[in-house]
Amino acid sequence: MPQEHFPVLWLGQAAVVSLPVEVDITVADQVREDLLSVLNRGPTALIVDMGGTTFCDSAGVHALVRAHKRAAASRTDMRLVITAPAVQRVLAITGIDRLIAISPSVAAALAAAGQSAEGKKLPPGAARAQAGPDEWAARPL
Repeated sequence: MPQEHFPVLWLGQAAVVSLPVEVDITVADQVREDLLSVLNRGPTALIVDMGGTTFCDSAGVHALVRAHKRAAASRTDMRLVITAPAVQRVLAITGIDRLIAISPSVAAALAAAGQSAEGKKLPPGAARAQAGPDEWAARPL
C-alpha cells in the first residue's frame, strides 16, 4: 500500500487528506503526489483539508488543479476545506473557487459530498440538510 506524507483519514469511501500550514513550492510536488496516490485508491469523495493552511502559492494551486483533473476523470467528488482568508483570496483570484467546491469544515464537505462523518452514504436530501447554510460561499474575503 502506498505511503502518503500527509495524514489521510478514510471514512468509508471518503478520504480526508490534511495539508500543512504552508502549501508552497517546497511541498507542492509532494501534495500533488499524495493526492494522486489517494485518488488511485478509488475514493468516492476526496476532501482536502486545508483548514490549518494559512498560505498557498501558485505551485500549491497547481497541485490542487492537477488533483482535481484526476478526480474529475475518475468521477471522484473533490472538495477543499478552507478557513484562512488569505487562502480563500488566492483561490478566488485564480478562479479555483469556481472549479473546486469549497467548504468551511470537513463535516460540511463530507455532507456536501453525500457522506456522513462515520463514512456512511447519506440518503438523498440529507447532505444538503447537514451541509449548513449556503451563504458561506458568498462571504466576503
